[in-house]
Amino acid sequence: MDKPSPRSLRDLPSVDLVLKSEAASALRLRFGRSALTDAIRAELGEARAASRIGDTKPPDAEEIAARVGMRLEAVDRSTLQPVVNLTGTVLHTNLGRAVLAEAAVEAAAAAMRRAVSLEFDLSTGKRGERDDHVREILCALTGAEDATVVNNNAAAVLLVLNSLADGRTAVVSRGELIEIGGAFRMPDIMMRAGVKLVEVGTTNRTHPSDYKNALGSDTGLILKVHTSNYRIRGFTAEVDAPELSAIARGANVPLVHDLGSGTLIDLSRYGLEKEPTVRESLVAGADLVTFSGDKLLGGPQAGFIVGRRELVARVNRNPMKRALRVDKMRLAAIEATLKLYRDPDRLHERLPTLRFLSRTRDEIAAQARRLHVPVAAAFGKDVTVEICDCESQIGSGALPLSNIPSAGFAVRFVSRTVTLGRLAARLRNLSIPVIGRIEDDALRLDLRCLEDEAGFLSALAGLACVPEGELP
Repeated sequence: MDKPSPRSLRDLPSVDLVLKSEAASALRLRFGRSALTDAIRAELGEARAASRIGDTKPPDAEEIAARVGMRLEAVDRSTLQPVVNLTGTVLHTNLGRAVLAEAAVEAAAAAMRRAVSLEFDLSTGKRGERDDHVREILCALTGAEDATVVNNNAAAVLLVLNSLADGRTAVVSRGELIEIGGAFRMPDIMMRAGVKLVEVGTTNRTHPSDYKNALGSDTGLILKVHTSNYRIRGFTAEVDAPELSAIARGANVPLVHDLGSGTLIDLSRYGLEKEPTVRESLVAGADLVTFSGDKLLGGPQAGFIVGRRELVARVNRNPMKRALRVDKMRLAAIEATLKLYRDPDRLHERLPTLRFLSRTRDEIAAQARRLHVPVAAAFGKDVTVEICDCESQIGSGALPLSNIPSAGFAVRFVSRTVTLGRLAARLRNLSIPVIGRIEDDALRLDLRCLEDEAGFLSALAGLACVPEGELP
């Protein structure tokens, strides 16, 4: 192989010359001189290596600056990218679960921009409690005597177990020893909380006598876990909350009910399967109830603990509470989200999660017909795009057996030369990634969560700029 001439290497511009180029001036203002200089050196190094491999014309200063711009843009791009969720899963854990209401977004932004009275009592001028910002409204919405908040529901369960039963036993049905996302299992959480697990009953059947026989002087609490992410059907039996509450009171131990997703309203009014509300659980006799903020409630990630005042006080005295608390931005978003529940008649209009869940199949099908022609044009002649029926899911372990009729597009190749996986990869490589699901030999794009139609079409317009050869 011919070696490049000394002249071709000498023709490469210097770092200083590139820095003086017009394109580099704009880059310096945006990224800073240090990052720009490092990127220029890296780009010149690659150009020098390319010259050694083949006799190519060396790039000039402006061309190097243009390459440096693309390099810096790639490095500067956030890995936490906005995406178009067309998976059909409304509360998709991997896509951030609930989309926040505008009121929550505005409240969080306001808390970020200035100092706030997070733990400052404006009436006395002394230190306050951050829970005070949500305690009153949580109690009003649930009927609880007291309430506190931590960073997620797993933390809420951990904190309650450790506060009420550290070094003691917790009695729970075998049929309720759930595993939540990321292989986190209830028995593991209990062990980390310092609690000894006492399993009662069998996987499919647990009776009142099972609980009674397991209670003793070492019992710290009875735990009832709502199996929100699976169902056991057939020959089954469980002890409902009122009867379990009576058993707990007879043994003078608290009954803790972990609702998992949790909801503050009756979802059946929106055509969804009924889930026990937090208020109903407390009325049924639970002493403490734990539930999530970022699932059916439709707010930011949080875990709520509501119930008897003396038990909540014990939880708040636990030193771990400080390690699990929420910051001012999340607290502001939580408060704003909870306030929306004061007006249940307009809740589905203001809360994105409920708005997505309550959309009818006919409404979504009409949207698909409206978008069909431009979407098909964006995919091109090698791909067929057909309007299809879909089955949406709530997601995040909520109502696992409840599919919601929906509509969208089934995308297929005319020939089988390219796989659907590579097509899905092309969509993920758009400037705003579009995420669907592969099912029944088609890439399905469920439109249930699509509100920004213009943004979706704008993202699809970039398909032609994502060559097949650049994909892994």
